[in-house]
Amino acid sequence: MKHIQIKTEDRIANIFLDRGKSNAMDTVLLEELNACINDLKVDPAIEGVIIHGKEGFFSAGLDLITLYEYNETEIRAFWSLFFKTTRDLASFPKPIVSAISGHSPAGGCVIAICCDYRIMAEGNFIIGLNEIPVGLIVPESIFHLYSFWLGKGNAYRFLLEGKLLSPQEALAVGLVDEVVPANAIHTAALRKIKSVTQFDKETWKTCKLNFRKKLLENLGAKEEETIEKILEQWWKPSTRSILKTIIHNLTNKTK
Repeated sequence: MKHIQIKTEDRIANIFLDRGKSNAMDTVLLEELNACINDLKVDPAIEGVIIHGKEGFFSAGLDLITLYEYNETEIRAFWSLFFKTTRDLASFPKPIVSAISGHSPAGGCVIAICCDYRIMAEGNFIIGLNEIPVGLIVPESIFHLYSFWLGKGNAYRFLLEGKLLSPQEALAVGLVDEVVPANAIHTAALRKIKSVTQFDKETWKTCKLNFRKKLLENLGAKEEETIEKILEQWWKPSTRSILKTIIHNLTNKTK
């Protein structure tokens, strides 16, 4: 795979996101992540999964520089794949932990909140969903996913203002489960996942999917309608202008 590395230790699969400095998402990264998750789901040798970022970044979210250049067919396919990956992660039948090694806004946060547990590194990092200030529509399904952890009130407020939280703020509201030094994040994630893989696997899986039943129904609802709304907003001149400004700022930062 081009942007995914997998290492297995003691029946736990470690998925390492590896695309550029910030693990920003394009179609290829999502295709590889989705394929990886679905392979591990049916692999009897794997009892759980940890998703890792890299130093300073878990994932910066969507690669707006790349996505801005997608044509209508490509961007539609991207959003279909994004929602499929979200559903497949959220319905993964085995324990899955995100080791949030740094910044995790927008799409990076979505990956993290699909998991069962989130361990975040200490530091001057941010996590949250900031799509609205960028000019992107937040689907109802993502609101349900966010509110699954934060409660509807906080999810509503945070989404409408595009609030990004520090690790300690995220811990206080239940967006992450632990905050640890960066050099301890793998150990903490492994300890957490091992604490649940000791349980009867069929019992754990059945309960997880039962507890998430309504959430999974919401994630799969009105997908085509949602994509149409997202694409309508995506192609508006006002949105393209905001994206162009963001891309300009991102490009200047890398120079």
